[in-house]
Amino acid sequence: MGKLDGKVALVTGGTSGIGKAIADLFQEEGASVTVVGRNKYAGQVAVDNGKNFLKCDVAKPDEIDRLAKAVKLQCDRLDILVNCAGIWQTYILADITPENYKQVFDTDTGSVIFMTKAFMPMLIQSHGNIINVASIGGLQSHIAGRSQYLYGAAKAATIQFSQLCALNYAPDVRVNCLIPGPTDTPIYHNRDFSWVPDQIPMGTLGEPQDAAGAALFLATSEYITGAMLTVDGGASLK
Repeated sequence: MGKLDGKVALVTGGTSGIGKAIADLFQEEGASVTVVGRNKYAGQVAVDNGKNFLKCDVAKPDEIDRLAKAVKLQCDRLDILVNCAGIWQTYILADITPENYKQVFDTDTGSVIFMTKAFMPMLIQSHGNIINVASIGGLQSHIAGRSQYLYGAAKAATIQFSQLCALNYAPDVRVNCLIPGPTDTPIYHNRDFSWVPDQIPMGTLGEPQDAAGAALFLATSEYITGAMLTVDGGASLK
């Protein structure tokens, strides 16, 4: 038996990186998984591997509203919402524009807020749970990456939003925050991050599967809500 047998999960950003690893693991553990993303080709790969796929740009609230209607038609329940869609952009302060501010916050924070709003009624009915994927860049105790003004602020907002939801929707819905550190995903493949392992006590970048295992723990731990679970090899300790 799988740990998620009979459960229905929805994973944004589930076609690559950490989101894909979470979707894959949840499926292996018995959940019926719907992946949400913008890339039709990647979505078809998910379908070919036994998942459902719904195309949506979660940075746009009107598309989230349409997504919610589609999910309700497709599923009679929702047990787990994983908000993993995000972008990582860095700018020095002088280069920040209203356009890139909006892009980062709409994707990294707005998507979490409006996905939560859209699907909270279904999760209340199932006594389900939400896992919001943030970053150690959003931790007050870990100020790193001196050009992460927008990304760090957006992820900090996601952490605070998660904890407010955890407080306000207990005991009906659990809401937790998964906080990865540097992880070997496609966003690292076009930049030189050879220096990163030296900054991590465990000595290596994380793998998407590391975060996925932590997400499974949060999804199945019935007495945990409002948690900030770091999966960073100790990076936030430095």
